[in-house]
Amino acid sequence: MKIGAQKAEELPSPEAAEWGSDAIADFLRNTGIPFIALNPGASFRGLHDSLVNHLDAKGPDMIMCLHEEHAVALAHGYAKVTGLPLAVALHSNVGLMHASMAIFNAYCDRVPMLIIGANGPLDAAKRRPWIDWIHSSADQPAIVRNYIKWDDTPTSVNASLESLARAWDIARTAPQGPTYVVLDTEVQETPLLENPLQPKITVGLAKDQPVASAESVARAATLLISAKNPVLLMGRGSKNLEDFQRRIRLAEELNARVITDLKAGSSFPTKHPAHVPGSGFFLGERGQEALRSADVVLALDWIDVAGTLRQAPTGESRKVISAGLDQMIINGWSKDHQARAEVDVWLPTTGDYAVSQLLDALKVDTGRAAALTSYSSDQDVQDGGSVPKAGPIQLDQLAHALRSSLAKEKTTLVRLPLGWNGDDWPFGDPLDFLGYDGGGGIGSGPGMTVGAALALRGSDRIAVSVLGDGDYMMGVQALWTAAHDDIPFLAVVANNRSYFNDEVHQERVALARDRDVSRKWIGQRIDEPAPDLAAMARAQGLEGLGPIRDLADLPDALDEALKTVKSGRGVVVDVVVSPGYNSDMKAGLVREP
Repeated sequence: MKIGAQKAEELPSPEAAEWGSDAIADFLRNTGIPFIALNPGASFRGLHDSLVNHLDAKGPDMIMCLHEEHAVALAHGYAKVTGLPLAVALHSNVGLMHASMAIFNAYCDRVPMLIIGANGPLDAAKRRPWIDWIHSSADQPAIVRNYIKWDDTPTSVNASLESLARAWDIARTAPQGPTYVVLDTEVQETPLLENPLQPKITVGLAKDQPVASAESVARAATLLISAKNPVLLMGRGSKNLEDFQRRIRLAEELNARVITDLKAGSSFPTKHPAHVPGSGFFLGERGQEALRSADVVLALDWIDVAGTLRQAPTGESRKVISAGLDQMIINGWSKDHQARAEVDVWLPTTGDYAVSQLLDALKVDTGRAAALTSYSSDQDVQDGGSVPKAGPIQLDQLAHALRSSLAKEKTTLVRLPLGWNGDDWPFGDPLDFLGYDGGGGIGSGPGMTVGAALALRGSDRIAVSVLGDGDYMMGVQALWTAAHDDIPFLAVVANNRSYFNDEVHQERVALARDRDVSRKWIGQRIDEPAPDLAAMARAQGLEGLGPIRDLADLPDALDEALKTVKSGRGVVVDVVVSPGYNSDMKAGLVREP
């Protein structure tokens, strides 16, 4: 199966639309969207009926979730793999408020999503007592307007179809993001006298995307050609293998060093000689050294250009080229645009389009890309050297054991915990790692895991997540959907039984105030009693193993988990790890701005 492929076969037409929601369901079918994720709600009961009885298995398939936040997180994970939006249905204002954190994640992560909201009757005379009133809002999208690309509340069937078509176009156009259309109950339940004319739309990725001007590309190319020590900050990139190979080709043509970031996913092979070791959620020491010596920096849709450069100040005149579209989407409410970067050339396009334009400007034969060396992540699994065979488990030991167990499998790491050391698991393919969730909240990991696993289902890849215990427990109900819809995945919970990120901050405050550091754990530890994380998985119809407390028991548990996943089931392994971060991560957390 080609990951993210749209339905190519000609589906039989459904019956003529009889109700407003039938026409809306027909529109969703026409987009080629394979799934709509939802938690049931009466405000879209008309649409729900149309999906079930009007389309009658002619698409999209319904993916039921136990919470609206999980439905959005699932669509987020799916888009991270495919680059394509799913549909999500949310129940009135209360469902939208449930989903708001996950929508913020999708917005910050620049992933496409078509979100359909619903409202009680806009006509107050048609509202039922009590419930229709508290579930109706005069301006429902105002709840999330600051972190979506576009919204509308149409009041007729034809207007709803036009709004959905516009939302579909906007969500898929870079910079991508979620869009939100509210369907009035009366619109959904309006009897139709004739079939409305469906909007003309395209499927898959939008055909036309923003590109930088020829003049800007030429100025950037001139700087890069003359550079003696260029550095590429390789940020967000597509999961298309040809795009991945073009990034390699550009780095090799420029003889540049390349820095990657765990927030952005696998955008460049980490075993390539040009790659700077030490990928993390913050810039490490080796990355700082590379940037200090750089005379030209090319940032390709890099998250936080200014903040990264400030971590590696230089007295020399360092030229900066930045490719990205954040300036086209930012607003005054959310500060996800980060600090203002002072750049010499701005290329207003995606990182991948910028790479293609620069290769053309440099007259590079991109046909060579197909013959590039393989830097597959399944090579050279280390034997562990001096790693002990038994005792308490450290996060790096968990990484080694997991990689050893999966050495013969093609895997996609969906999520990694904040303490992860990028050098513990090399990436050689754009689908090897998907990155973080964009908004930096807690609770998105399980839902995104299920969504990515849904996108990978039927492919030759296994969806794998290493989740923090806090993230797991906030989103654990998302896993029921995987059991219900036979979505296989492997989730390992790196269980330090603490909100350890906050322990690091409490330690910093205590030291600054000359207070007792030993009390930093109070109000942070998830213990006494320790939740049974594996039992939470089993209670939802999945396999749950653990807690695994001793390194000696870990390989067998992971091998057993792999067998379960390969049989088509989801499995959670609870691994108790010692609290702690690698040095780069800890330094990044406490580093002064």
